[in-house]
Amino acid sequence: MNKIMLIGNLGKDPDMSYSDGGMAITKFSLAVSRRAGKSKSGEKTEPVTDWFNITAFGNQAEICNTYLRKGNKVFIEGRLQPRPYTTQDGRQGVSLDVVLNEMEMLTPKDKQQGSGTDTYLRGEEDPLGDLEDHPF
Repeated sequence: MNKIMLIGNLGKDPDMSYSDGGMAITKFSLAVSRRAGKSKSGEKTEPVTDWFNITAFGNQAEICNTYLRKGNKVFIEGRLQPRPYTTQDGRQGVSLDVVLNEMEMLTPKDKQQGSGTDTYLRGEEDPLGDLEDHPF
């Protein structure tokens, strides 16, 4: 089974394009914070942020492009898809992208569409609180 579930904040506004066949394709980056544990002295360490490239197709792509903005908190369910690439110096690599199956907007409506939703990315308090405090 190839399934990944993420909760995070958009790192930039979505970018939508169309395939040669006319299918909508939207791409955006998602910042997901996680606790790195405790230091050797037992103090909490700063959260670590992992970045994921998300790709949506069809109707989901159009919805993401219409409603999501930089800083919005979203739940993403999808699958990992390897994408081979070659660097400018000729080295081969593989990037793991997330192909979106389901998306749920978690940012409250009054905080969406240019209402200061990038506060999380600026290091300010997240209006939904710490994910560690939620029961799921």
